[in-house]
Amino acid sequence: MTEPANAPVPAHRVRRVTTTRAGGVSQAPYDTFNLGDHVGDDPAAVAANRLRLEREIGVEPGHVVWMEQIHSRTVTVVDGPRDEPVEATDALVTTVPGLALAVLTADCVPVLLSDDEAGVLAAVHAGRVGARIGIVPAVVEAMRDLGARPERMGAFLGPAASGAQYEVPASMAADVDKHLPGSRCRTAKGTDGLDLRAGIRRQLEGLGVAGVAVDPRDTITDPTLFSHRRGAPTGRLASVIWIDTAK
Repeated sequence: MTEPANAPVPAHRVRRVTTTRAGGVSQAPYDTFNLGDHVGDDPAAVAANRLRLEREIGVEPGHVVWMEQIHSRTVTVVDGPRDEPVEATDALVTTVPGLALAVLTADCVPVLLSDDEAGVLAAVHAGRVGARIGIVPAVVEAMRDLGARPERMGAFLGPAASGAQYEVPASMAADVDKHLPGSRCRTAKGTDGLDLRAGIRRQLEGLGVAGVAVDPRDTITDPTLFSHRRGAPTGRLASVIWIDTAK
């Protein structure tokens, strides 16, 4: 299929990647492509896996920015590489081409946002707590401050715990749904559950975000993905977004 000759060409070429468990050097129970540096894995193995990620996605060495994720509503704008993970934040925003933003997950929802025309990107860690307290609207507002417009934004919600499997107490489901409408559901067992991706999608659409794509994979049941709920300790997946500078 070819696009019409008059189809608009985005001003920036935005790329997105989500990793799986395969292809790294970590040993069990982090086997093998663990990218989390806070889960008890051998630091040398994590460093090797992160180097491979940089090499495979084609960014300059040291140009993937990581976060010290704490389930907060904190958003940090970054304008260059960091030697260490950005402290105490759950979202990164940038306008710098070639700078890749990474979010680590193993059941929480990774959210990748971009306004390709304005060249404004974000990577968001939206777990139950962060999604409940409004990390996603805070990110959209930070992107607007840098020139992005919701009606031009696209969002990608990566692999996460599905509503069919994410069982929680009824009081917790009700509380989260109060703050994130559309997230309460019934699990495959018929018990109270949370579908955070459904709630976040509804929230993004309510904020005027033009397009929301959802990866249907369930971390709890998919053995190719890491899941803290399925078995801890375990590794972490990375979802990464960047503006490609390759010619």
